Amino acid sequence: MKIKKNDLVKITTGKDLGKEGKVTQILIDENKVVVDGVNKTIKNLKSKNSQDKGRKIEFFAPVDYSNVQVICPSCKKSAKLGYKVENKNKVRVCKKCNAVIN
Repeated sequence: MKIKKNDLVKITTGKDLGKEGKVTQILIDENKVVVDGVNKTIKNLKSKNSQDKGRKIEFFAPVDYSNVQVICPSCKKSAKLGYKVENKNKVRVCKKCNAVIN
């Protein structure tokens, strides 16, 4: 997976098309990422006993990996990523401007 935690990404499809946010969590087994500020979901919780009240919890649900594109820090555009070997280290590279992304 070329996307890493704390990357700035842009949503390419769905109800949140065009929104940007930071990746907060990566779910490798499911090929999904959680992006801050995108795909907001509300979950209703029942009360466990008569004294407690039910409540609503708002959280950001995972988005499929294929619906997200990394924003290059140097050219400020969403771009595909590639890999390049420099000094025996594999680094991520922007396909539009060939800049190295940490």
